[in-house]
Amino acid sequence: MSTTVTFVTAKAPAPPGQPDISYAPDYEKWQARAARRLKEGILPTSLPDGYPAQLTGDLVWEGDTVGQKYDWTYVLNSGQLDEIDRAVEHFKGLGLSLGHLTAETFPLPTLHAELRRLSAELHSGHGFFVIRGLRVDEHTREENVIIYAGVSAHIGTQRGRQDHKFDGRPADVVLSHIKDLSWSQNNGVIGSPAYTTDKQVFHTDSGDIVSLFALETSAAGGASKLASTWRVYNEIAATRPDLIHTLSKSWDMEVFEKADKQYTERPLLFHFPGTESTPERVSLQYGRRYFVGFGALPRSPDIPPITEAQAEALDTLHFLGEKFCVNTDFQKGDMQFVNNLAIFHARDGFTDTPDKRRHLLRLWLRDPENAWPTPQVLKPRWAQLYEGVTPEGEVFPLEPYIRSASNKGR
Repeated sequence: MSTTVTFVTAKAPAPPGQPDISYAPDYEKWQARAARRLKEGILPTSLPDGYPAQLTGDLVWEGDTVGQKYDWTYVLNSGQLDEIDRAVEHFKGLGLSLGHLTAETFPLPTLHAELRRLSAELHSGHGFFVIRGLRVDEHTREENVIIYAGVSAHIGTQRGRQDHKFDGRPADVVLSHIKDLSWSQNNGVIGSPAYTTDKQVFHTDSGDIVSLFALETSAAGGASKLASTWRVYNEIAATRPDLIHTLSKSWDMEVFEKADKQYTERPLLFHFPGTESTPERVSLQYGRRYFVGFGALPRSPDIPPITEAQAEALDTLHFLGEKFCVNTDFQKGDMQFVNNLAIFHARDGFTDTPDKRRHLLRLWLRDPENAWPTPQVLKPRWAQLYEGVTPEGEVFPLEPYIRSASNKGR
């Protein structure tokens, strides 16, 4: 019998007028809604002006076949691991705070060129890779954080702000822990599946690059799944162009942190016309919980409910993500790097045991040398992530906590 958990957190209550949709996608409801909408109304049969009929290139892949042409796992050899260990000792000898971790203070003279090649793969290739073989158990927690931030600094030089306070004080928190905390804290404050054993449905994070480092994996389940935004776009464009209209129009997206306005208005899908130096691109930026709520953070009744078309679009993204995704076989000691503008991701539910608890570290990175243009409407959010973060102000919590945007008690 499978011990993999799917959804354990109670369904968040829906606001008045919200369609029949929750964080946990329901395939039958999706199919029924699609059939009903196709029957009821005349929907657009052509794409929005300027949007491509199909995208091509290495970023268009399917999980069943991508491994036939692309080996996404970069296995470190003993010499490279020794070089990383020397970089740890070098950085510790400098007596600097962790915010000063850079490619210069964490020198990797032979590995650097490979990491720069991998950054180019993120931005111009298949959009993801895994670095395998790090010796987690041979290092302290702080040393593993140093290794993670140090190696990552050769891939993306900027670390994004993931929380604006720590221990009740203003701070630039650049490292998050992804771990089930529902067993140790009141479930009444957890508003994100990142801190539970629940399945995380397909979504994107914030920023250019999302990275994870596995300090430990679960006893069962917890598969990391990635899907090509471009492959999903091609499918929707070919079969339901009306949903490209829906995704490229403005949505009311909840802001779970304290703000003057509790929601922002923006599209989920963005189009980048080709230029002399860059190919035509599309990008997806969304999280399902910002439209349907999760756990202790239900969608606010003060925000307009989503529409039936938007509900169908959310389910379409998820189920096509499931159809075309790849399981990266995330293992202890793996670092996974994903182009967050080109790939969206999910996680299966999982089961922990007292001696084997899934524990990941997360960074939001940016590589100015290779970065894609930021859509105009996302520039304020990117400014929140990357502007004003200084080495002296960066905080790297060594223990898990529930960040503000996922915490009812924020």
